[in-house]
Amino acid sequence: MSIQIYNSLTRKKEEFKPLKDKQVKMYVCGPTVYDEPHIGHARSAYIFDVVRRYLKYRGYKVKFVRNVTDVDDKIIDKARKECEGEDLNAATKKVAEKYLKAYHDALENLGIDNNDIVEPKASEYIPKMVKFIEGLIKKGAAYQSGGDVYFDIKLAKDYGKLSNQSLDKMEAGARVAVGESKKDPLDFALWKAAKEGEPSWKSPWGPGRPGWHIECSVMSSDILGDEFDIHGGGLDLIFPHHENEKAQSEGAGKKFAKYWMHHGLLTINSQKMSKSLGNFVTVTDFLVRHKNADLLKLLFLSAHYSSPVDYTDEKIAEAKEALERILIFMDKARKIRGKISLSANDKFKEIDEVKDKFTKSMDDDFNTPQALSYIFELISFGNKNTDNSKIVLSVRDAVTTLKNVLGLTIKEHIFLPGDKIQQMIEERNEARKKKDFALSDKIRQELEQLGIVLEDTKDGTTWRRKL
Repeated sequence: MSIQIYNSLTRKKEEFKPLKDKQVKMYVCGPTVYDEPHIGHARSAYIFDVVRRYLKYRGYKVKFVRNVTDVDDKIIDKARKECEGEDLNAATKKVAEKYLKAYHDALENLGIDNNDIVEPKASEYIPKMVKFIEGLIKKGAAYQSGGDVYFDIKLAKDYGKLSNQSLDKMEAGARVAVGESKKDPLDFALWKAAKEGEPSWKSPWGPGRPGWHIECSVMSSDILGDEFDIHGGGLDLIFPHHENEKAQSEGAGKKFAKYWMHHGLLTINSQKMSKSLGNFVTVTDFLVRHKNADLLKLLFLSAHYSSPVDYTDEKIAEAKEALERILIFMDKARKIRGKISLSANDKFKEIDEVKDKFTKSMDDDFNTPQALSYIFELISFGNKNTDNSKIVLSVRDAVTTLKNVLGLTIKEHIFLPGDKIQQMIEERNEARKKKDFALSDKIRQELEQLGIVLEDTKDGTTWRRKL
């Protein structure tokens, strides 16, 4: 069976046929780095990590690009608040670096693989954005107005098709903001003239900075080519961000994305997450409270990626029960392993049949709730045959394979915040200075049991989480 993907552009499931056999080029909109990453960011990163993992499991070579927006009004505003009195250019860069590190730390703490992902930053691509905009102006698809440059929406082919909106209705509700001098209310900025004191770059239209949408068109075409297989992001990005990306890329003569995938959004107790409502849950908040990243992943897996997810204590409790069920079985198998071993002839059709059902579920637009149910079907089969050690071990191997596809760690895990880890490292360093090697070894072992790997270098001790 071939993989089927729901394409937001055509609003139907389509057979997945990559542009090049067994190779997939995939672009996903990443974070705007101005605040601590929250569990909504985690869902987006995790969903597309599972898609990437599954495509690799099915034999595809995947080139995965996730951009970082480090040039943005929100970052500048945060720099003004956090770095009052400092040079705004330097402060903006400092804020972006701080929260990009926080995002990377969150992915590592969640066990989301970031090793083979291409991660371009907007600030690194501004000369190429300028060149791209110049090309749009030459084609008549964009125009200069003062120090700004706008995309001419009237010249866009099929504008509104991705978001399934009528151009007439969109225009009826659109307004020109104060300070804007564009021909049509729906025209969007490709380049913004610099405001006094704000970060800016040179351009043919004067100093300024790029609009938000242009970065994705430029990065994707530069890294993946003028046409690529999958473009992903949240439902909230369909309009205007993805609609505008599509318009400007096609305006530049590029085919752009073949399949568009959009994930549903996350709510907290049926409410939109908001700091003002006091229900804003960062990744660190979650891990400090619940200790185990798999609980959050199991919550996400329990709903189809395109559906909304409501985060509640009750659902996390259900995820905990599910995780414990897996852990209990895997512990049974661990006690058997070493006493006997499996041979190539130890095959069980019941296990192969369930693995096939798992694959069919994931082939059907990455149906993770159904796929997850087959992991529990395997465990039920193993629990019914505890007197047959070879069945138990075969189930254990199958579960290991499938949980890896879903990016689950399946470990009893206690999360330690970075400051606590650093404190323990300092205690260990002090013990080493006093030649108390028994205490030093004890602290290292405690950290290893918690999934923390220490590396002693000439510049001091560094640490990382074991994925």
